[in-house]
Order: sequence, then C-alpha cells, then structure tokens
Amino acid sequence: MTSSRAPALISRERSILEFNRRVLAQARRKDVPLLERLRYICIVSSNMDEFFEVRFADALEAARLTDELDDDEDLARAVVEAHALIDEQYRVFNEEVMPALAAERIVIVNHADRTEAQRQWVSQFFHREVQPLLMPLGLDPAHPFPQVANKSLNFIAQLAGADAFGRENSIAIIKVPRVLPRIIRLPDRLTDGHQAFVMLTSVIRAHLAELFPGRQVLAFSQFRVTRDSDLDVDEDDVTNLRQALRSELTTRHYGREIRLEVVNTCPPELAQFLLNQFDLPPAALYRVNGPVNLVRMNTLIDLAVAPKLRFAPHEPTWPTTQLPRGRRVMDCMAERDILLHQPFESFDPVVKFLREAVEDPKVLAIKQTIYRTGTESVLMELLIEAARRGKEVLAVVELKARFDEEANINWAERLERVGVQVVYGIVGLKTHAKLLLATRKEGRHMVRYAHLSTGNYNSKTARLYTDLGFLTTDPEITADADAVFRHLASLNPLDRTKRLLVAPFDLQSTLVELMQKVAGAARAGRPARIVAKFNALTDPVLIGALLEAGQAGAEIDLIVRGACMLPPGVPGLSERIRVRSVVGRFLEHTRVLYFRWGESERDEALYLSSADWMTRNMLRRIEIAWPVRDAALRQRVIDECLVPYLHDGRDAWVLESDGRYRRAGEDGLSAQQALVARHG
Repeated sequence: MTSSRAPALISRERSILEFNRRVLAQARRKDVPLLERLRYICIVSSNMDEFFEVRFADALEAARLTDELDDDEDLARAVVEAHALIDEQYRVFNEEVMPALAAERIVIVNHADRTEAQRQWVSQFFHREVQPLLMPLGLDPAHPFPQVANKSLNFIAQLAGADAFGRENSIAIIKVPRVLPRIIRLPDRLTDGHQAFVMLTSVIRAHLAELFPGRQVLAFSQFRVTRDSDLDVDEDDVTNLRQALRSELTTRHYGREIRLEVVNTCPPELAQFLLNQFDLPPAALYRVNGPVNLVRMNTLIDLAVAPKLRFAPHEPTWPTTQLPRGRRVMDCMAERDILLHQPFESFDPVVKFLREAVEDPKVLAIKQTIYRTGTESVLMELLIEAARRGKEVLAVVELKARFDEEANINWAERLERVGVQVVYGIVGLKTHAKLLLATRKEGRHMVRYAHLSTGNYNSKTARLYTDLGFLTTDPEITADADAVFRHLASLNPLDRTKRLLVAPFDLQSTLVELMQKVAGAARAGRPARIVAKFNALTDPVLIGALLEAGQAGAEIDLIVRGACMLPPGVPGLSERIRVRSVVGRFLEHTRVLYFRWGESERDEALYLSSADWMTRNMLRRIEIAWPVRDAALRQRVIDECLVPYLHDGRDAWVLESDGRYRRAGEDGLSAQQALVARHG
C-alpha cells in the first residue's frame, strides 16, 4: 500500500466513540422497549469506562513515550468527542428516557419531591443501612487525601466552622462502600401506585450534614475517578504467571488516573482541588448532569416489574434438523459437520457434547481453551469431573483475558487441584482461539471430535452474542486442532497445519494472499468479491490488502460492528468498498470471511474465525480460522450471516468516507429479527 494510493485512516479512538454513538442511538429509538433503551444507556457508560481504562490510557501512554502528548491531534479530537458523547448520553437519559419511564409510572424520586412519609422511610434506611458504613475523612497533614479506587463512588464536601480541635480544615472526603445498593426501591405503600426508587447518592446527600455535626456543609459533589486498568506483568521475568497476576490484581484499582467525573453543580474550586489531587489536566474533567455512574441504573432495570417495557423473551431453539432429540451429539458429529448459530440456536449442544465426552469411557482425553467462561461455568465443572474420572484433561487458560483475570485464575486453581494439566498459553501472546477437542478410542483407531467457535465458552453470553459454533470430526481439522494444543502445551514449533489458519503464524499472511488472489481476478476481468464480517478493522496490513483489491476492481462489503479505520467510498481509492455496522438487540460477534476470485465453486473460500482484523489479533494472539467445506453449510453461513446483514434496513449503519455513520433505514428488514423468526 503506497501513500499516494492510501486514504487517511480514521483514528481508532474516534472510531470507538462513533460505535458508542450508534449504541446510544438505540436509546432514542421509539421501537425499542423503554427499559431496554435505559439498558443501552448503561452499556454506553460501561463501554466508555473501558475506553478510558484501556484504549485511551494506552493512547496517552504512547503519546507520553513519544513526547507528543501536546501535539497529538487525534488524541485532542478524541477528548472533545468524548465530552460531546457523554453530554449527549445524559441528555437522552434526562430528557427522553426518564420522562418516558415516568409516564409509565416508574420514577426516581429526588429528596425535594419526596412526601413526608417517604422522607421518614429514607431517613430510617440511612441510619440503619448506610451511616454505619460511612467514614468521613477530614483532610489535614495527619489525614492526607485517601486512596480512591477505580470507578468507586465518593463525595467531597466543603465545610465551614472549626473541627473538634478548633482548626479550620475545610475539605472532607466520604468513600462510599461498593456493598451499598446504588438504587433502592421504596415500599409500594408509600408510592401511590408508582414503582418508585431512590438513589443512594440522594440518600447520602439528604443526610450529609449529619456526618459533620457542629459544622456547616457549604458545598459538595459526588465524584468518581477512572484509572488505567491494564495489568503490568513482565511475563519474561516471572516464574509463575498465575501468582504474579493474582498479586497484580490487588493494585489494579489504583492505576494511573485518566478521567475525573463530578456532577455539573460541583463548585469550580472543588473540581480544581480534585484535579490537583489526581494530577489531571482540565480536559480530563467531565461534569455530568446526573449520577456519575449510569451503569448502576442496571439495578433499576432489574428491579422494575414491567414485562411490556422489555424485549419479548427469547428462547434459543434446539437444532433438531442437525441433532435429533434423543441422539448423541457425538454420533451425529461422526456422520456430518454441524453448525450452531447462537443465540438463535441453543448453546446446549456444546454442553451436551462435552458431557457425553466426560461420561463416555472410550473418550480418553479432553483438551479445551478457556478465555472468558464467567464465574459460574458448567463446562468447567465438566472438565473437573473428567479429571476425577481419570481422563487426560488439558486446559489452556488465558489468565490475561482483560477483566476476567480473577475468574480465570480461580478456575485454573480448581482445575489443577483435581489433576487437570493447566497451561497458560505462550509468553507474550494471548490465547484467544476457541477450541474443544475430545479423543475417543474406536477399535484400533483414535478418533477426534472437535468444537471450534467464533465466541467464548460462556453459556450466559451465548444467549446475548451472535456467534457460530462448528462441531466436526473432519480428520484434517481435528488433527490441526490437536497440533495447536500440542504447540501451546509443549512450546515446540507448530506442525504445519492443513486446514486451520493460526495466528501469529499464517493467519494474516493467508488472508493477504486470498485478497491478492481476488485482486488478480478483478484485473483479469473475472468475478472478484470479498464479504467479511467481524468486530473491528484496525490492522494496516489487512487494510492495505483490502484497498489493493478494491482498487483492482473487486467489490468489497465489510460488516464491522465496532471500530473501523478504513474510510470507504473515497473516489479513486476505496470507492468499491462499503462498510456497515449492525447494532441491535444482540451483540454482533460472528467472524465470517468470504472470498471469490472466479466463476466456479473452486474459486471461492469461506472461513469462520476467532479473530478480528486487528494487529494484536494477527501478531500477538493465538487465533484460528477454519474453512467451511460442506456446500450446504457454506450456503447456510452466507444466507444467515452475510446476506441479511447486507440488506438490513433497521439496525444497520453505513460508514461514510468522513468517518461518520448514517442510519441505513428505520422501517426495513432487521437481520436479527429475521433470524429469530427463521429459527423460531
């Protein structure tokens, strides 16, 4: 990719913020149930927390290391756009969603609006449940500013008058314990037919003066600080990664400060005092019109009783055509490859497959990668049972799965205690591939049964994320999967694989070769087509190959849920490339890659993958992609995972060449709704 033929790429930070604008747009849609609209607001808050904790923190560090902190235009623009996005989020919360909920008799009652009976109840709640856990800290040389944990709720108060020793220390801090509920439902007898809630911050604010007897509270504010949450472990310099990570987890909550949130009524002098304490510039201050942590509104969603204000319940279907009820999953796998499309189809066949392998005395060995399984996992319990039954069990546990480190460490320790061989992948690389392999003795032969997936082994997220699972006994694919496990366990060189593409070895280079093949077909006047669906496109090498294929004449459609740095539709550069993003009820997580470079079926390839098109996935992770060779399954993937999304006119957004997105439509087809109906 030469600079003369390459458009300026969209910055990754801006692209992430644009994605969150699309999520926030869901909260404004009248066709989305009200409580689900509130949930989208919570999702934006959670996403923005992670943006500051991880991506923005990394960008700041990179700018500091290159002495470009003051000259980084992309970083400065990201700050401006982050402020604008958060301001818009609170406008939607205050002016659209909460008034609409009030019309449905679901309200948050502020102190000024409470009846006398409600105030008495709140007072009793404060004195019984809250005050015993609060410890106001007056600041002086013997009481320095306290350590404030990442994303914790705190109050700052400015006081008049002298303390118990006659000194005029005017600033106090109150740290609010995480164990206290942030949203409290008022008893129905006090609410006149409403579902009424009070916020913990309002409860504390109403009784703040009681925490400082004999003094006057002149001013106060909630505040919250967001910190860099990356764990800093030098894998080359530790003897036990699990122990090192567990030790590092204790300091995660106190990383470098990145963002400070206060309420918009916070006096300037208090805000500046906090900025000075955290050594943050003015641009890092975010004044918000409401709670400093909207993620906590999830509690209201959970407590509210209003079925009509939620999405209709969705129950994934059992794939009876592929797996007739009453038949063993492994018997069906031995006859044909099986494709599972979650959450439209159930994740239960994967659990059933593993349970069969555990209970089958002819299954001698089970191997599985573990990235995000959650704190409760039937799959992990089955691996433990397999070890207890004397099977050889290998678990490749990715301890560095961000924000899941503690859960994975706990699972690793439990697995080790029952004799599972636990390894933590390769130093310097994350194991992101999703593989489950059972080896069964059948006569004189060993037959391998495998499950490969675009998503995690997590039964909960399998009901919320779109993913593809692939069950197979294909001897080449399963042998390749076994080679990956041997590589991860032994650290020996990876055997040459026949069907799997494996990062960081040949995944990126093979994708480039496939795109070059498509480009060559376009130059020769043959059919040339690329359709790819993944979560992010930020890798310059793959972007360059896409641009080359497009400039050669190939037609390219990309379905990219999140960050996309490639600007489509630039005349003479990317005019044959189209990019769309689908944001709907379910989180789009499927990775599907289709390439065509001629007339016949031999001139096309379709891969499923665990990897997004990011440099980290291609060069710093163990990832896989595998071909779908069965013609019927290949057509099914195209019909379910590509075509509906290319024609989505309700949940889709189209990326413009300037980096902004426009809605594809509001009244057309929803790919997700069509798939629910198809599998219903």
